[in-house]
Amino acid sequence: MPKPILALPLAAVAALAFVAPGHAERAVVIPAPAQDVRDPASPQTAVFAGGCFWGVEAVFEGVRGVASVTSGYAGGTKDTATYAQVSSERTRHAEAVRIVFDPRTISYGTLLRIFFSVAHDPTQVDGQYPDSGPSYRSAIFPQTAAQRTVAAAYIVQLDRTGRFARPIATRIEHGQFYPAEAQHQDFARRNPSHPYIVRWDAPKVAAFRAAFPTLAR
Repeated sequence: MPKPILALPLAAVAALAFVAPGHAERAVVIPAPAQDVRDPASPQTAVFAGGCFWGVEAVFEGVRGVASVTSGYAGGTKDTATYAQVSSERTRHAEAVRIVFDPRTISYGTLLRIFFSVAHDPTQVDGQYPDSGPSYRSAIFPQTAAQRTVAAAYIVQLDRTGRFARPIATRIEHGQFYPAEAQHQDFARRNPSHPYIVRWDAPKVAAFRAAFPTLAR
């Protein structure tokens, strides 16, 4: 959600949406993690930050084995976990999603693979085009020690593959997750014609379905 663009009239947003360069038309082909979380207990939770939460939420809502996806803020405090305050870029939050999933159907490692391959560009620092600022950073907020180990190892593995043009910028962080306001939940599903969704997030969802057909609902 580029803040300056949201302040423009809708027609102006639509015009801009079709001249800016794209970054989500296809997935990056990457290997599965060499190690994964081996805990069959269900349900489990993953928290990822990959730029505007509208698109990341939209991708993971379409994944088999995912029970729910909630948009929100992670990495800061509860009292500043509002869109208006996070947008100031002074709260240390990242826009993030909380994914509740069944590991008997999809593993944490597979969720990581989708996150790095198509849900966002993990090489961008403090932003995800067309949005900029630390609230749009790439980050993982492990919910268990096993998740932290697997995520850290996967970042090293991916850097060694050379599949990305630049080093992985994803941070492994800690902090609580706070749900975002109601208007941000299921945004892409409720607003499929919104110019931002049409330009940036619908192609991302299509790329996920093309790259991971057996994982798509």
